[in-house]
Amino acid sequence: MAAQSTYRRCVTGPGPILRTPRLILRPWRDEDAAPFAAMGADPEVMQHFPNTLTREQSDATMDRIRAHFEREGFGFWAVEIPGVAPFAGFTGIGRPAFMPVVEIGWRYARAHWGHGYATEAAIAARDWGFANLGIDEIVAFVVPGNARSQRVMDRLGMRRDPAADFEHPLIAPGHRLRPHWLYRLRKPAAAGAAPAT
Repeated sequence: MAAQSTYRRCVTGPGPILRTPRLILRPWRDEDAAPFAAMGADPEVMQHFPNTLTREQSDATMDRIRAHFEREGFGFWAVEIPGVAPFAGFTGIGRPAFMPVVEIGWRYARAHWGHGYATEAAIAARDWGFANLGIDEIVAFVVPGNARSQRVMDRLGMRRDPAADFEHPLIAPGHRLRPHWLYRLRKPAAAGAAPAT
């Protein structure tokens, strides 16, 4: 059975803020840039990506995330752990440029691995997406070697669709990380619109 969310939706600006028992999923702030850049420069955090990010690349990524939020009204939220970390990583849902789907994803600083934060935040993002976006499916992409993220996908109730595995178009042909698995999750029949607060 898929895990259930206990998020509370709070609207305080251009997009929703989601609160779980331990986390706040919120819009990005300028002060998130430095810890986000440190995360992107960590080889262990980025082991399933083609390379680490320079500060310039990290800032450009943050700009794209913010632009998606402005354009779509949702995206990859910055994740705050009150009393622990003002920025721990990100989790959210978005529309990738290369495929007409809504995907879910996450990335966290190494200090915050192993505490269930990715799962807790992703459950809130998943449930908000199904309740508010009028979509019937959320997908996730993962390289075959990323067992940690695959476990989160399993906890979300997602299942791999081997027939939909693909070569990532933004990764060079022949690169070891180009092959990607695709996981799917259909909207539960009872999911309805989440109430605004």
